[in-house]
Amino acid sequence: MRPLTAAQIVAAAVVAARLARGRRRLPRLRPRLDAGTTISVVIPARDEAARIGPCLRAVPAAPAVTEVIVVDDGSRDGTARVAASLGAKVVTAGPLPPGWVGKQWALHQGMAAAAGEVVVTLDADARPAPGLFGALAAALERYDLVSAGPRFVCDGVLEQALHASMLATLVYRFGPIGPPSPPPPRRVVANGQCMAFRRARMAEVEGFALVRDRMTDDVALARCLAGQGWTVGFLDAGGLLEVDMHDSVRELWREWGRSLPLRDVTGPGRQAADLAVLWLTGALPVLRLAAGRPAALDVALLGMRLLLARALRGSYREPGAGVLLSPLLDPASAFRLTQATLRPVRAWRGRTYPRVSGGGRPARPGRSAAR
Repeated sequence: MRPLTAAQIVAAAVVAARLARGRRRLPRLRPRLDAGTTISVVIPARDEAARIGPCLRAVPAAPAVTEVIVVDDGSRDGTARVAASLGAKVVTAGPLPPGWVGKQWALHQGMAAAAGEVVVTLDADARPAPGLFGALAAALERYDLVSAGPRFVCDGVLEQALHASMLATLVYRFGPIGPPSPPPPRRVVANGQCMAFRRARMAEVEGFALVRDRMTDDVALARCLAGQGWTVGFLDAGGLLEVDMHDSVRELWREWGRSLPLRDVTGPGRQAADLAVLWLTGALPVLRLAAGRPAALDVALLGMRLLLARALRGSYREPGAGVLLSPLLDPASAFRLTQATLRPVRAWRGRTYPRVSGGGRPARPGRSAAR
């Protein structure tokens, strides 16, 4: 047996085992209007004047929410003015301390300003339904930290196809959303677009300070806290949360492709293994099909990928041809993740951050890996 064929068989078995977990995955969050507790919603925002409006119109409509805090992280486009006009409490982020990434610094200050027993963090491009916040508060009866997987909004067939292809890379590496039992801390994933936790406990461990220097802050936080014994849940909130992440295919390629490798929270060996799985099971079958030389295993893998594309239709507000065409872009997604792994970018919206060290381990409180 040729080494490449043997490696592809092993990778296919790994992916098949991960996808099989979908048969036992937890059901979607159900809407709850009552929370039985006080909830503060914290939205970190930097240059989000054009996108934050729909989020801020939706959040106050939820009866469970007691306050909405927007942390203006040095915006240059009037974000604070828009937020204040829509009734949010605006907190101006102070100067960014050395060793901190802007989002973590904003969340750290937003949590300090919050009064609710439960804090829900939202990105400015999120569109929550009223029943989301009560559902998250209820989930905290089982979990210590919860993040929610949304439905995505994409503009056009090509953007949806590329997005669905990149989304498939996460499923191939970590399995479907809503695992029935928590994975090992080093394999925990989370979605920083929407997270919930109890304010007092997060303040006690200085959660955002633990991952102050990480660009992939959501996964870094989840893995760090899971390593400390926290129970972390990643739940499907598709019927209660929508996110319009990017304005163009170019932005999607640049920004999501930059963060998907999870480079600053994953060791080199695991990065290499994840990339090998994507190339062998996702990209290689499509390339061989295009060359007119697919093997039997390639055909089987393409069939498996089409089944996944069908399952991913539920992850989009308006699933169209782009989702079904997404397997054709798997070589491009594998290339982008490889590129971002080998040449990581630590810049976002006018800020450039020093490279971290430590093999993917979060910085300890009081120290900065970026110093």
